[in-house]
Order: sequence, then structure tokens, then C-alpha cells
Amino acid sequence: MMWFPGARATVVSVVGLAVLLVAVCLPANAAGNPRSAELLRAGYQSAYNLDYDEALAAFRRAVEADPGDPAAHRAVAAITWLNLMFSRGALSADEFLSSLPESNADMKPPPADMAATFRTSVDKAIQLAEAQVRQRPRDAGAHFNLGAARGLLAAYTVTIEGSLFGAVGLARGAFKAMEQVLVLDPSRKDAAFYTGSYRYAVANLGSVRRWLAYLAGFSGDRNVAVRMLEESAAYSSDVQVDARVLLVLVYNKERRYDDALRLLEGLRQDLPRNRLLWLESGAAEMRAGRPARALEFLDAGIERFERDERQKAFGEAAMWYAKRGTVHAALGDTARAEADLRKSLAAEGRDWVHGRCHLELGKLADLSGNRTAAIAEYRLAVALCGRDRDPIGRTEAERLLSRPFSGTNAAPRRQ
Repeated sequence: MMWFPGARATVVSVVGLAVLLVAVCLPANAAGNPRSAELLRAGYQSAYNLDYDEALAAFRRAVEADPGDPAAHRAVAAITWLNLMFSRGALSADEFLSSLPESNADMKPPPADMAATFRTSVDKAIQLAEAQVRQRPRDAGAHFNLGAARGLLAAYTVTIEGSLFGAVGLARGAFKAMEQVLVLDPSRKDAAFYTGSYRYAVANLGSVRRWLAYLAGFSGDRNVAVRMLEESAAYSSDVQVDARVLLVLVYNKERRYDDALRLLEGLRQDLPRNRLLWLESGAAEMRAGRPARALEFLDAGIERFERDERQKAFGEAAMWYAKRGTVHAALGDTARAEADLRKSLAAEGRDWVHGRCHLELGKLADLSGNRTAAIAEYRLAVALCGRDRDPIGRTEAERLLSRPFSGTNAAPRRQ
């Protein structure tokens, strides 16, 4: 999910990493009138369950119920951003767990109507939140609204527009606003969710980049960041679900797979219509080295996916079958593995997902003694993974080009 190193401005890598860490939805702070607050809660519940149309309708009604509530306008912007991310195939933890690619500047422009909806809504949210801060400078809720709106705009600027420099000031402003929330009201663990995510992002940078991040106004400490996220995930608030989702990613990054799976179990119970939670559960079990358990989740998830008549994410079918094909390969079921991997390749999908399929097919070819076919698959994997910001897949394929896969020389599992 995150990238952006580069000599142009190391601080930009901090921003790019951090703003995308800022949650799935950037949920609302229920500060409007009771009807607006009720609609926002219903809308976010729909969004968490992948019912995006229902969520957008609820958020628009919330704006009508209280046009002066920045949280309502922010919600419309957030669901528009989510729809754009969904349409681009950003739907799994794998991108977050991968290394940092070199550029984020080749983004295709979003549809004009969706871009206009996002901009109008987020600009209104920022305008209203700034007015709240001016009128009530000691109000933690006003600073929260401002930080959340700026953070959402920073995330959009990086992930949809591909503008790294454009997000720097916004992300720094969001971080500072949330720190001010905690100064005014230390009990606000919903604000700790935001500052914790930024701190974790900075803590994962190299020493030079981390030092430059400090100069730019960001701070980072891995242990403190994880503790803040854990407190936020346990704290009843409008960002609690997002904190739990983000903590799943962090636990995977920290290789605390059982902790991630514990959170995923609760999320599956609370959000039964979100089929992607089964995808993440299977992936986490696979990272933990339990392919049989991973297969149970992926079989159940694919059944949900195939009978779900709602909108699918770009490349979602390819992702599901690539994951299950990899699990079948780990279990030694070559026929089912190849069938799923070929099914993934036949479906529309992200280049890196198809690249991972060719990587697995190359391993199967090596195990069967067909080195020529294996090399052809690895070369495809190198090209596809390299083209779509997947250095982990590319590096493993390059390694196997020089040394055949035997099952005993597998690279340490990082995803």
C-alpha cells in the first residue's frame, strides 16, 4: 500500500507512507445534529460491509440533515475516495507489506465527476472545520475534524493524483491537528489512531529518512505507535473499526500473525458482508505457515465472492484465485494450484497479481523438472511485478532465474 522513497525529498516518503496508513474510511466524528450523526453511523456500517452505494446515499442525507457538519461532507469525500481505490484494485494488505517502489507519478486521472465530488466535499469539510477551530480553539472535536479532513485530502492527493509534494503540508497539518486533540483531551483515543499510524510509518523508515521526517514535523517510535493503535482499537469510537483494520496490517508487518487473526475473527463477526476479510484471514494464515487453515478461509471466501452480486473491485477475481492457487501449491496439490493460477491469469487483474501467478507457475515447472518453462514464467514475473510496484515478487523471481526452485530453497515468507 505504501511507497515513495527518492532523493528529491525524503520527507515525501514519510507522507506517502503515512497518509495511506490513515485508515480505510477516515470515519466521521459524530458532532452534527442527532439525525446527521445517525445517518453517518449507518453509512459507515454500510461502507465497512462494502455496500458503497448505500453508504453514499446515507452520507448525502447526512449533509442534507446538517449542512454545517464537516464530518458529513468528509464522509461523502471518503466514500468517493474508497470507490476510486476499489476501482483500481487496492484491496489487500500485500501492497502495504511490500517494499517501497520508486515512483507514484504514473497515476491515471480519476473520472471527472468523481474527482469533482471528492474535491467539493473535502474542501467544504476543511472550510467548516477551520471555522470551528477559529471559533472554538480549545475544542478537541474541532481540531479532530480538521485533522481528519486534511488527512483525507493528503491520502487522495498521493493515492489518486500521484502528487507526492502536494501531500506534504496536508499530512503534516493533519498530524499536528491530531496531536493538538490529544493535548486538549488525552482520553481521545480516536485521535491516537491517527497519530499512531503516522508514528508507525515514520518508525519504518531508514535512519536518514527518519531524521529528515523529524525535521519536517513528524515523529516516530514503533513501540509507542503500536501501543497507540492498540488503545484506539480497544476504544469505543467512530474510528474503532478502522483502528482494528489498520492494526491487522501492522501485526502482519510485525509478523504477529496470531494477533492479526484474532482481530480478523472479530471483524468477520461484526462485518459479515465484507468478503475481503476472508481473503485477509487466508493470507494471514498463509504468512503464519498454515496453508491448510488458509485454504479453509479462501474456499469460504471464494464461495462468498462468487455468489455476491454486488460490485467487485478491479482485479478481485484474479486476487482470490491467485491466493488460493499459491496455497494449493504449498500443500502440494499441483493440479488444483495450476488450475487456480491459470484462472487468475485469465481474469482482469493487477500486473503484480499476475506476476505472482507466473512466479508460482515457475516454481511448479521447476519441481516438475521443466527448467525451460520455469525460466519463461520467472521472466514474466520479473516484468509484471517490476511494472506494478512489487519488488518482493520481482526479487524472488530474479533469484529463481539463477537457481531452480526446489522447495527447500524458498525465500523467507514475507507476505
